[in-house]
Amino acid sequence: MVSSACRIEKAFANPREYRTKRVRDAKSEAQKEIEEYRNQKEAEFRKFEAEHSSGYKKAEDDANKEADVRLQEIKESADSKGGKVIDDLIHALVEVNPQPSEKILAKA
Repeated sequence: MVSSACRIEKAFANPREYRTKRVRDAKSEAQKEIEEYRNQKEAEFRKFEAEHSSGYKKAEDDANKEADVRLQEIKESADSKGGKVIDDLIHALVEVNPQPSEKILAKA
């Protein structure tokens, strides 16, 4: 009785191990395929990004050049008219010229 049970167990153990091995192999093969697909898509994305980011880089450089030119113009304007602006501000703060508001004039 014991020997027949052992034989039956061995007979069923081998196919069970075989199925388990096949499942493990299929899983590892699927993981490899997934990794290859992921690497392929990442390479395609990097290629796409490299092709299309060059236009943005050029536009960014052009915008930076234009901003530098505008900043230089503002600095030159400040250097040439800065003294007059400061004098006008001081004059406006020091000299008091009171005038009634429009609401008061409208009521009168």
